[in-house]
Amino acid sequence: EVQLVESGGGLVQAGGSLRLSCAASGFIFADYAIGWFRQAPGKEHEGVSCISSSDSSTYYADSVKGRFTISNDNAKNTMYLQMNSLKPEDTAVYYCGLRRGKGTYWNYYGIDYWGKGTLVTVSS
Repeated sequence: EVQLVESGGGLVQAGGSLRLSCAASGFIFADYAIGWFRQAPGKEHEGVSCISSSDSSTYYADSVKGRFTISNDNAKNTMYLQMNSLKPEDTAVYYCGLRRGKGTYWNYYGIDYWGKGTLVTVSS
């Protein structure tokens, strides 16, 4: 079956960096978007970033634009989120998600497959 497995979460001080990874297996799709949602304590799920398999176009939430960079290594079936200049408000469980189809439309209810999540904690 389709599996998405996150790694790379941890504890970091404000201003530091982390790189999250999402390894995908169990499927072959020509067109999909893969990326990240996060859920902070007491908050709703927020779309963070995604990348399209079709043309490598990307989406970033305004809250992370300029600080986070998403990339996709198709040969390794692994997607990465490089997170720099981290802030305490970035603290959340980060979930890898995949939506079948073209483009970078990225909403919580349109996701076809989910990972289990990885915790990112940014201390002040």
